[in-house]
Amino acid sequence: MKLATFLIDGRQTYGAVIDDGVVDLGARLEDSYPHLIDLIIHQAIPAARDLATVSEPDYPVADITFLPPVPVPEKIICIGVNYGKRNEEYKDGSEAPKYPSVFLRTPDSLVGHDNPILRPPESKQFDYEGEIAIIVGRRGRRIPEPEAEDHIAGLTCLNEGSVRDWLRHGKFNVTQGKNFAASGAVGPWMVTADEFDGFDDLTVTTRVNGEVRQHDTTANLMFPFRYLISYLSTFMILKPGDIIATGTPLGAGARFDPPKYLKPGDVVEVEASGIGVLRNRVEDEDVSP
Repeated sequence: MKLATFLIDGRQTYGAVIDDGVVDLGARLEDSYPHLIDLIIHQAIPAARDLATVSEPDYPVADITFLPPVPVPEKIICIGVNYGKRNEEYKDGSEAPKYPSVFLRTPDSLVGHDNPILRPPESKQFDYEGEIAIIVGRRGRRIPEPEAEDHIAGLTCLNEGSVRDWLRHGKFNVTQGKNFAASGAVGPWMVTADEFDGFDDLTVTTRVNGEVRQHDTTANLMFPFRYLISYLSTFMILKPGDIIATGTPLGAGARFDPPKYLKPGDVVEVEASGIGVLRNRVEDEDVSP
């Protein structure tokens, strides 16, 4: 089931996307589960599915404004350099890492599907990174790997927009370049975990203006989903609605010679098997008073 959070007539709600229509579950379940994250917290996705299957769509998809599926997660946890070929892309002679590289993003650094992503005035080195992201479904700490996939509520697409020169402002961190407001995107929806027959061979493709820039499969992840969930839960409490961005394949704009950075008018699409297409147009951030 595809679950989206959206705006309609100035009201925020969530619903099930079925073909070209949306069933407004937020209106139907507002007393018990007013937000999508409430469905996740209370393990109520099966009940929502039952309701959606017997309901007529309330709106055409074309009439809604997409928000991130979980608009304000407690944590957005990002994994760097997780595809094997991506490590080779750095050409620094380093061996494959023993543990994942981890950093965090803030919720307001991500927008929803079909919303503009913003190039900040501080840099022209605005880049894309297409990824598959996990939405955590159950609270957990020190989760054993064999149980890790039971903690996945669903998957979504994520464009981890990056401001490249700001990634190197500090000696050991990339936080600055990963958290410019509205620089990335997530969505269009969360596809519930039951729709997938495993997570070890899902493809992710990034296109800029129709040109394929990135393409790989989760079969090539150095740290697969179950390992990431187990590893991260060793030192933090994973909670329902948390997002784990699982890494991007090789082919980011910075790695071309010369680099292919994003500019206003560019359209970035991130497509993942079993999920769909996240699409965003690049605009310059308006900093006028």
